Amino acid sequence: MRRTLATITAATLAVTAATACGGRQDAATTDAGGDVTCEVANETRVGIATGNATGVYFALGNAYAAQLSATGGKVKATASETGASVQNIQQLVAGSFDVAFSLADTAADAVNGTGSFTAKQPVAAISRIHTNYTQVIVRKAAGISDVAGMRGKRVSTGSPKSGTEVIANRVLTAAGLDPAADVSAQKLDLTKTVDGIKEGTIDAMFWSGGLPTPGVTDLMTTSAAQVEFLDITPLLPELQKINPVYEAGTIPAATYKTAADVKTIVVPNMLLVRENLDANVACVLTKALFDRKQQLEQATAAAKEISLEKARLTDPVPLHRGATKALDDLAAPK
Repeated sequence: MRRTLATITAATLAVTAATACGGRQDAATTDAGGDVTCEVANETRVGIATGNATGVYFALGNAYAAQLSATGGKVKATASETGASVQNIQQLVAGSFDVAFSLADTAADAVNGTGSFTAKQPVAAISRIHTNYTQVIVRKAAGISDVAGMRGKRVSTGSPKSGTEVIANRVLTAAGLDPAADVSAQKLDLTKTVDGIKEGTIDAMFWSGGLPTPGVTDLMTTSAAQVEFLDITPLLPELQKINPVYEAGTIPAATYKTAADVKTIVVPNMLLVRENLDANVACVLTKALFDRKQQLEQATAAAKEISLEKARLTDPVPLHRGATKALDDLAAPK
């Protein structure tokens, strides 16, 4: 009896864990080829992998899921909190999710089988979306004036297997530091990172996210006198040797009510799916992103950057054929 009870309990916990982690019960179907009609005949549930709860991925992903469920016909969606880019792609390929938010540099690593990936990953994009800004913040009391000054300091490099962790390690390396040995790396999500900065248990933090990121807004609202942003653009040439997708950008002073604009390094974001996702489902997913853009903007200002003009700029990640059909339809004269 005990063995039977243990088996039942283990099975129940496994189902609960799968559901909590975004596991699907009605999976999106595999592409069967043929013409793309953008019509989905059967009830289809998709799971969306987002990011940390106080980041833009999470806010935008939940709004996107709500709009899909309201207007996508047979396609219904649920968004889940995750560790973000690298983890998202791994779980997308594994089938735990059907749509994944990702930084463009991490997505490029995935299709090339480089960086965090030991083999080429079978993923495709449905659209380029908003831009991520590398937000590097230090406690003034830590005496850090540039990234090289983080040597020996307690530095949050973001959640494990996140796009933030990827770019944080690359920035540290570009500054001549070994991320594994020269800093005390704290691999924390954004909520714990912000708490650590406030409490003084973390000296510096990296965050790659859209503008404004709610967690950073919280930090700059409550602790503006104790912290400051770093300009990391002098390290851009070294980063561009790794991936030309990195560009210079500016965080406007109005974003977090800083004394002046902050120069930084930016990278685009993409929405990814498996390359063999049913093309009609991919078409519905893509159309919803643009048809409901106004509603997405109400959830986060970052959604204002989503545009048909930039949607196809996903190279080297291929655009899914269902997304191509959707973008062609959306761009056609009415």
